[in-house]
Amino acid sequence: MLELRNIKKDYPMGATVVHALKGVSIQFRRSEFVSILGPSGCGKTTLLNIIGGLDQYTDGDLIINGRSTKSFQDRDWDAYRNHSVGFVFQSYNLIPHQTVLRNVELALTLSGVSRAERRDRAIDALEKVGLGSQLFKRPSEMSGGQMQRVAIARAIVNNPDIILADEPTGALDTETSVQVMDLLKEISRDRLIVMVTHNPALAEQYSSRIIRVLDGELTSDSNPLSPAELEAERAADAAELEATRGKKIRKPSMSLLTSFGLSLKNLFTKKGRTTLTAFAGSIGIIGIALILSVSRGMTDYINVMQENALSAYPLSIQATSIDLTSLIQTFMNLQTEQDAHQKDAVYERPAVRELVSAVYNLDVAQNDLKSFKRYLEEQLADPASPLRSALSGMQYSYSISPQVYTRTADGSIIQSDTTQMIQKLLISVMGADAASASWMTGLDQNSTYGQMYTASGMSSVMGGGMMTLWQELLPGENGAPVNPLITHQYELIYGSWPASYDQVVLVVDENNELDDMTLYALGLIPEEEMQAIADGRDTGTVRQDRWTYEEICAQDYRVILPSSCYSYDAGTGLYNDLRQTDAGLKYLYDNALRLQVTGIIRKSPDVENGMLSGKICYTSGLIDYIVEQADQSDAVAAQKADPSRDVLTGLPFASRADSLTKAEKEQELRDYIAGLDQAGKAGVYVQIMSLPDQELIGRQVDEMLGGMSREEIISTLSSVLTQQMSVSQEQIDSYVSGMSDEDLRSTFSQMLTTQMESQYAQQVQAQLALLPDAQKASALELAMDGYTPDQWAAYYETVMQFSDSTYEGNLTAMGCIDLESPSAINLYAASFNSKDTIEQVIAGYNATRDELHQISYTDYVGLLMSTVTSIINAITYVLVAFVAISLVVSSIMIGVITLISVQERTREIGILRAIGASKRDVSVMFNAETVIIGFSSGLIGVVVTYFLCIPISAVMQSLSGIRNIYAVLPLPAAVVLVGISVLLTLISGLIPSRSAAKKDPVVALRSE
Repeated sequence: MLELRNIKKDYPMGATVVHALKGVSIQFRRSEFVSILGPSGCGKTTLLNIIGGLDQYTDGDLIINGRSTKSFQDRDWDAYRNHSVGFVFQSYNLIPHQTVLRNVELALTLSGVSRAERRDRAIDALEKVGLGSQLFKRPSEMSGGQMQRVAIARAIVNNPDIILADEPTGALDTETSVQVMDLLKEISRDRLIVMVTHNPALAEQYSSRIIRVLDGELTSDSNPLSPAELEAERAADAAELEATRGKKIRKPSMSLLTSFGLSLKNLFTKKGRTTLTAFAGSIGIIGIALILSVSRGMTDYINVMQENALSAYPLSIQATSIDLTSLIQTFMNLQTEQDAHQKDAVYERPAVRELVSAVYNLDVAQNDLKSFKRYLEEQLADPASPLRSALSGMQYSYSISPQVYTRTADGSIIQSDTTQMIQKLLISVMGADAASASWMTGLDQNSTYGQMYTASGMSSVMGGGMMTLWQELLPGENGAPVNPLITHQYELIYGSWPASYDQVVLVVDENNELDDMTLYALGLIPEEEMQAIADGRDTGTVRQDRWTYEEICAQDYRVILPSSCYSYDAGTGLYNDLRQTDAGLKYLYDNALRLQVTGIIRKSPDVENGMLSGKICYTSGLIDYIVEQADQSDAVAAQKADPSRDVLTGLPFASRADSLTKAEKEQELRDYIAGLDQAGKAGVYVQIMSLPDQELIGRQVDEMLGGMSREEIISTLSSVLTQQMSVSQEQIDSYVSGMSDEDLRSTFSQMLTTQMESQYAQQVQAQLALLPDAQKASALELAMDGYTPDQWAAYYETVMQFSDSTYEGNLTAMGCIDLESPSAINLYAASFNSKDTIEQVIAGYNATRDELHQISYTDYVGLLMSTVTSIINAITYVLVAFVAISLVVSSIMIGVITLISVQERTREIGILRAIGASKRDVSVMFNAETVIIGFSSGLIGVVVTYFLCIPISAVMQSLSGIRNIYAVLPLPAAVVLVGISVLLTLISGLIPSRSAAKKDPVVALRSE
């Protein structure tokens, strides 16, 4: 039973309140046809809306089957409208873009009825109202009576307990009105129908009960419930309430599919606007997608370049590793760092200090390559090791290289090395001295540059050096002299590949050319001609610029073994380097190891980066042969027999001095003096006696300074500086006078100390010069017994002479090295991913070692490539950020269009709420519309981008001159961009969708 108890409804109107209903109480039977009559504005439609749950009462209570609605929430009212109430409106209120069948099915969709059952029940309801043949028409294709019958079918399809009809015949002609009223009369046999009308004739003809309302109050009721009926109805309600107690009533909910269907149909009705909106939203997507495409194309090209570079630039691990990353970072920061200070004066930027600090703080690590070499060989011997497939080749480098000599065209013997010639050119053309030339070419390995260049691994990155002529070939597996990687990258154009240690190949460029510097080093151009080229003069002779393959291969090259260069001198007991004289060099050349040029090779056309940077390449067997011969050398044996003394100079090695104690220094100095002749001992005595007492000197300087005024110091210092410097007296006076007291005293103190030490040494040497060497030697022997350990240590540093070389350096110079302890290991990755595997193997090795014995290295090629990639990514991010603004703007535009759509579909919102749709369902429906637009925008943007990538790739190739660079949008990026488009449009539609959900269904139904 439906019961209204003292229902009141007030509408605030500014400062006043309109009382639409004033305490209406009515009880309705379960099945009857009730007509509510009254003039316009009497409150009958308000009463109908309250009964239907579209509007809420201000006071009182609405009892539904014995259950009060005072505690109803929005979802309870939605369920009530969907399950218990069916509406028939005067203006039909059909959704125009849905078919007749879909309009009727909509209420069942909210009830969760299956698709098949929903269709059957909707068709059955339409057949009952006589529209079984009109299922797929749209409301705009039907008459008013037909549309009203569709509305009745929609009202009864969910089998509700109550049918509420608001002026159902108000817009129909008489004949159609009769048909509609007959339908309602038929339906009222098994359910309650409440009809609002102002037509008394229709009410009298069809209604079983007429209720009259005037000014919000009930004025008459033609057939109210009797007490007995009321008691019976309430008993039935109580029984029904008891039967349903504890059962959860299913809340109506619109499925996502339905929401998308409604939105899609609505968008199809506005194809032009929808297309333009989707295209406008796609502009930002197109911009971002094109930027990502170009960026991805560049990144892919860099990756390909890096993969191609794997063979040319291996992962090089040096015995002494210097990480130059911090130094590079310092160079970059010198121009970019800005200190926070006011711009009110001139401030210092400590560029030199930071640079020097970075150099002194370079991370230098000593790698135990002997252990690491053993580890790598164990890994390669293990069939299950990933290193076996990751490596395409492995090469051990040592701190020796073949000393190759040849005869030039004019018959002179030269070392086959471009570096030597470049040094000569630097000295003659640029006026550089020998030390500078060595530093500039990196030949001086004792210089900081030379050590950093080698230890940092940059020599490997640069292909073994900037001016490499002779290079070792990458060996193959199982002792093969040439790795298949080389035979794949280079084609043999003449002869054969080397098969033994005394065979080499010549490498020419893609045009079969060699530069003139290389030709000189190979002995094919005389030195006089190279010097003439450097001087810019013509020799007057016809230059040879072409050689046959046979002439090249017939050229004579000889390796002078380092161990054979040293000859024992019985007179001095030392070994002499025969290369220091022309006769000695000729002797060594005539007896040197002959090398045979077996073939000529050229890089294959399809190879981007070849691994060979040298011009003549030998096998690793040549190094093995040099080391093997060194082990049989007398000079090597002599040096090993006396590790503390240089067998080439007879002097002790200075490297031992730092590790000696004072007692050991005393003993070594005693032994050194004992080995001198009388003149040598006399000279040592003069050296020792010429050293003044520093404390005495310091006291004398302090006494002199203490007795002099500032003016006296300035006068004296000016006089001395004028004599020492070719500067005018006025300039010196101005300079000295401008010094502070502290600087003045410090400068003068240093000058006095130096002068006194010099005067003391001169006086001692002058006095001792009068004594014979025998007396000075005897004086030394007597004085030695009184020296303290500190004096012995001080005299050790002053008197002793040390070799400029080291024990290890001498052995290396003689060709004696430990083949198990390489100076570098070059690892060639089989692919880009294999490089990661190699790094993982190294990490696995480090995990089993303490910090001091871990392998340290820097992948400079990877670092360089990653830096370039980072720059490209940074540029990409900036461009994407700019383009994203248009994406946001288009999203806002879509939000505005969605808001317009909400206004256009206000009545549809009211219809959906009337049949039980929740606020959430309405919100989801409009969110679905924005998602569809967003998806369309993203899809259009991605498809257009794929088409635009074709001409853009052609433009990139034309501008860059790179054939294999393409603009390509990866599929995952395309999916993400579509997702971003959907997400942004969804966000932009949240406010409009919330606005739609909050609309009052009564007001929405009244809108046009």
